[in-house]
Amino acid sequence: MTHHALVRPTRLAAAVSLSAALAATGATADDGLGNYRDRFEPLPHLPPIPAENSLTKEKVELGNMLFFEPRISSSGVISCATCHNPALGWSDRIPRATGHDGQIGERNTPTVLNSGFLGAQFWDGREPDLEGQSLGPIQASIEMAMALDMAIERLDGFPLYQEKFAAAFPGDENPINKDNLAMAIASFERTLNTPNSPFDRYLRGDMDALSQQQKDGMVAFVDNGCIACHSGPAFTDSNFYAIQVPGSTDVGRFDVTGDEADMHKFRTPTLRNVGVTYPYMNNGATETLEEAVAIMGKEMLNREFDDATIADITAFLHSLTGEMPDFEVPALP
Repeated sequence: MTHHALVRPTRLAAAVSLSAALAATGATADDGLGNYRDRFEPLPHLPPIPAENSLTKEKVELGNMLFFEPRISSSGVISCATCHNPALGWSDRIPRATGHDGQIGERNTPTVLNSGFLGAQFWDGREPDLEGQSLGPIQASIEMAMALDMAIERLDGFPLYQEKFAAAFPGDENPINKDNLAMAIASFERTLNTPNSPFDRYLRGDMDALSQQQKDGMVAFVDNGCIACHSGPAFTDSNFYAIQVPGSTDVGRFDVTGDEADMHKFRTPTLRNVGVTYPYMNNGATETLEEAVAIMGKEMLNREFDDATIADITAFLHSLTGEMPDFEVPALP
């Protein structure tokens, strides 16, 4: 795997300034679709960052290490990157995740790309932010199956981690703790963004960044109502909607709330990089993007898309694949 330079604080600051400048830049040409372009927002370089977890070079570097660290799993062989593989769209491209002792989970692995822009984490929204999300898979019995106190004990046994946690959280007397573990991983994940897709370049004035079919797909995406749920810069409203896709008996958000009204509801997935994060739906049973478009048209919009419309919308969705983020596979102690 090619190693890349990690994002530095100066680059982070520059990215924020550049994002603000680009967002304020109007289109330099007109292809007659201005009213449609106005319905979308380009993806910023960085998502909102919570005040309690400021983004620093030290936290990002530590989080990078922890993301690839298998020893915070019970078996010592599973890391966050096992299911969120950088070579596979930061997902795993299998229907349902395989975790501890070969167990197969109930749900498809969401990509962590642009996950900092989501208003809720996991398919059922059981965590509101990346800090909560990052600890879930470590403890889940069918994923990494590791008690947090044991994970902390393992990390504390390495002088390099003692040094890295102290540098990332200089005000803490005992910096290797579960809260800091969560904040470090979340900090790294907030840098895993793809803001320079062909569609972003199109929104910023490059009228040739999209093919005519992709522009036709954008029109179909808006006119058929897809944009109602897949809105905002991350193409998701982070809300929950009932859908029972083929082969799934998953009760979805009902597991979290116990409210019958939430039965079979799932969070709207981001469409960013959807062309490289197959298979689709909560159970991963939908293999192709064309099939997913047809299912969503029928189940969510009560529309039977013809082949041409499916092809156009699919072409448009491929324009949402951005440049993969800079990162490095770290040398672990």
